[in-house]
Amino acid sequence: MRLPIEKLVYGGDGLARLPADEHGRGKALFVPFVLEGEEVEVAVTEQKPGFARGRAEQILKASSFRVAAGCPYFQLCGGCHYQHAAYEHQLAIKTAILKENLRRIAKLELGNEIHVHPSPEWNYRNRTRLKVRTAPDFALGYFKFNSHELLPVEQCPISSPLINRAIAALWQTYGGRAFQPGKGLDGIQEIEFFTNSDDTQLLIEVYCDPLPQSLAEQVAKEIKDGLPEAAGVVLFKANASAHASGDPARLAGAGAQELTYKLATASYRVSAGSFFQVNRHLTDELVTLVVAGRSGRTALDLYAGVGLFSSVLSREFERVIAVESSPLSYADLRYNSPVNVKAVQAMSEQYLKNVAGKLQPDLVVVDPPRSGLGESVIHALVSLGAPRMTYVSCDPATLSRDLGRLLNSGYRVEQAHLVDLFPQTYHMESVFHLVR
Repeated sequence: MRLPIEKLVYGGDGLARLPADEHGRGKALFVPFVLEGEEVEVAVTEQKPGFARGRAEQILKASSFRVAAGCPYFQLCGGCHYQHAAYEHQLAIKTAILKENLRRIAKLELGNEIHVHPSPEWNYRNRTRLKVRTAPDFALGYFKFNSHELLPVEQCPISSPLINRAIAALWQTYGGRAFQPGKGLDGIQEIEFFTNSDDTQLLIEVYCDPLPQSLAEQVAKEIKDGLPEAAGVVLFKANASAHASGDPARLAGAGAQELTYKLATASYRVSAGSFFQVNRHLTDELVTLVVAGRSGRTALDLYAGVGLFSSVLSREFERVIAVESSPLSYADLRYNSPVNVKAVQAMSEQYLKNVAGKLQPDLVVVDPPRSGLGESVIHALVSLGAPRMTYVSCDPATLSRDLGRLLNSGYRVEQAHLVDLFPQTYHMESVFHLVR
């Protein structure tokens, strides 16, 4: 059927409407790889009680913003969603989606007050995780779109040049090879590449089936020896955690267990398994957006990771309290923290309960996971009475939910920023400065 695309929604799909039912309502139909204003021949692929999903069979009337994709795997691979849109239009799409979520969920109308920070469009990722197939032969790739079937890939244009060289090297070493059962390499499920800031060194995380330590060490050494730019290789147990925080269980390693990541603002030790931002071009800008112009006696940095923000906040605040639950990231946080930063290993919710009525920060910085803060954390934050709060978010829906509660508690938005850490995908990062 021929349908117009009304708009794009968070998740990468375009929204169309099926013909009206007997009640005069047209069910929402979600179609990937389309653009607002296009007319599309659509095949319905799935019916749900409240919506349907479809596939674009033909673009009958194309948007003026439609461009040729820059990757041969686009639409086959499940990683990217917007390569068919000119980059300037990708930014407009994300801005509109952020505004709509704020309007619908937080009841907040920002108009033209969102500052947009673009990124280089390609080769921006400093961290890339790929699936591995070892039988009947070796293959490296991503899941196919809307599937758990492996799509072998020999390049990834959004990943750094060094990561692409590593992908090519693994194909050259193992391509077409069948691994002998029980020899370790046959149990590899995923490989993650992490590069330093100037893209000259690799730290490789390998996620595999449980192995005896001696065999795990052999596997780590073989992979490291095959990649000259690898500073180190660390094997982790796949689909398992050593800690309630979700840190992976380490099996063995060869070479360095961490990289030094140098920004203009600070340098950080980042160990295998620790979280760090993935855009190698915009991380400095993100740090500056969060910390610039902020000063005082006490800053509280929740979900602090390896200390991306707290290390820089320490220059303008007498003391910084940085709270992180992951043991791996916490170890790096302690290492990276200047003397006036107090690193605390705790869940943010539990820490806030412990300091209720005792702590009066001048600034609170929160950078929660995709699930957001949640009601109990927001209640505890509001009770702290901090005059300023900075919310760094990777999900517009949970951001809007949390902002609605914070606005109802007396905060207002002073500045709003969309930082495009993830070009070619629907993902977005935002920074909101709140005051009360």
